[in-house]
Amino acid sequence: MPAPATVTLDGDTTIVVTRDFDATPAQVWRAHTEPALLQRWLLGPPGWKMHVCEVDFRPGGSYRWRWRNLEEGQEFGFDGEILEYDPPKRMVERQTYIPGTVGGEMGTCENTITFTETDTGTHMVTRITYADKATLEAAMATGMTDGMEMSYALLDGVIADAA
Repeated sequence: MPAPATVTLDGDTTIVVTRDFDATPAQVWRAHTEPALLQRWLLGPPGWKMHVCEVDFRPGGSYRWRWRNLEEGQEFGFDGEILEYDPPKRMVERQTYIPGTVGGEMGTCENTITFTETDTGTHMVTRITYADKATLEAAMATGMTDGMEMSYALLDGVIADAA
């Protein structure tokens, strides 16, 4: 099983999350772009379900994701626009947080995700750049990066099942 994601700051506005996967870049890319697979792993803490997963992954395309807490009924989501799309190597997206009933303010960020082949699989780097330091701090305060690792652990299983 791969080591958990590492999170570092790059200046006042950028979070860098790195994670290795025991799969090819094409397999990790597929899990990031196919709705049926996304809904199996992009969940964060237990008790949440992605009940909306509308995607049009291509340059100029967009996506709409919504999650619901199965016990409490709270909801939140993200809307995104695909700026660059180079399968299975790189994707750049502009993403806007939709607070729903969860609340909070993370605004809009730009995510650059790269998938690099290694001897043991794929090294994925996600650079998340916010408009300012306060927005980055608000995003970090949500426990976002802990939720990302919970999702990545689920992704390990999804990739193994799909192989």
